Amino acid sequence: MKIMILTAATGGGHIRAASAIDEYIRNHTEHEAVTVDALKSVGWLLDKTVCDSYLFMARKAPSLFGMLYKSTNKTNTFSGLVPKLSSAFSHMLLETINKHQPDAIISTHPFAAEMVSSLKDMGDVSVPLICLITDYGLHRAWVAPDVDGYVVASENMVDELVSIGVEKAKIHPFGIPVHGVFFRQSDKNKILKEMGFQPGVPTILLMAGSFGVTHIIKLYKDLMGAGVPMQLIIITGNNQKLYDAFEKELAEAKTDIPTQLLFFTKEVDKYMHAADLLITKPGGLTVSEALACNLPMAVFDAIPGQEEDNARFLGVHGMGIQIGKNANFAEIISELITGKERLKRMRENCEGFDTSNSVHNIIELIESLDTEYESVKTAIGAQEASS
Repeated sequence: MKIMILTAATGGGHIRAASAIDEYIRNHTEHEAVTVDALKSVGWLLDKTVCDSYLFMARKAPSLFGMLYKSTNKTNTFSGLVPKLSSAFSHMLLETINKHQPDAIISTHPFAAEMVSSLKDMGDVSVPLICLITDYGLHRAWVAPDVDGYVVASENMVDELVSIGVEKAKIHPFGIPVHGVFFRQSDKNKILKEMGFQPGVPTILLMAGSFGVTHIIKLYKDLMGAGVPMQLIIITGNNQKLYDAFEKELAEAKTDIPTQLLFFTKEVDKYMHAADLLITKPGGLTVSEALACNLPMAVFDAIPGQEEDNARFLGVHGMGIQIGKNANFAEIISELITGKERLKRMRENCEGFDTSNSVHNIIELIESLDTEYESVKTAIGAQEASS
């Protein structure tokens, strides 16, 4: 079976989820995988408009983003808008689908799911479509008429989908897929020693690439002045400006707190397994990868909308805390890493949230749907032959 995975670059989470599925198919099944950026496939103008608009609002105008997120999640404002836009562009995606001739399609992006749904409604595509929701809260953008199965992050989302008209039989709480390396147990003490860190000392991982430079440097200074034993791993991702600012700060800082500064790394799993606490923005895939590593989180600067949903999910289930905008950051983090019982309970709650079989279950779902589709095609063929 050839499985097409459709994604888009509005944030890294959609792409990372698609990559996790692609990797599993290639390494653990006899199926064929092909991953396609749906927006780029449609055209550079749509891709640039959607991706640039998302990134601009998320970083520069989060309040506006949150307002749009909430307003478009209402039936009367959203129900007709995206389907009409998706229908207009879907024929441009059809060329790519026909080129690859997939037997099933998984979408990790709502626009791609809506476009394929539109093509199915017009009779141009006749294969199973699975929509993979990559956050811990629901937005109506993910829901389309001709989706055969929804894969959601947790049981909590089942009733949400049912409440807006999705058949319960179509909803599968398998969890958000992440790469297998995040589930594999690592020798924490060995990793710490390799970094020149001391086992037993609270280790904080700060994934800071999406934060503003001035803001995160201030928080770092506050943390350094807390007077609490700790060691710190800072990953700035591709944020060169932030990396340079941290490099300068570390060179001038008068602190005995061991700190390792990293730019972009493909070993995020390694550092998550070494840490006792992750400080980050609550993106859906970052949250999922940390949970796979049983790593408690302290999240802040959540973008209004899906990141707030993700932060709320962590808090409700005791796997993380959300730090408010005007809260005493250093005090909260210090209390958390010194109050070991609370951190221990948070880690235990993370361990109880097991989604390690997510991709395996998704593939089984696709195989089941493919069998159903083939049975229907066979029955239709037999009926046409007899008439």
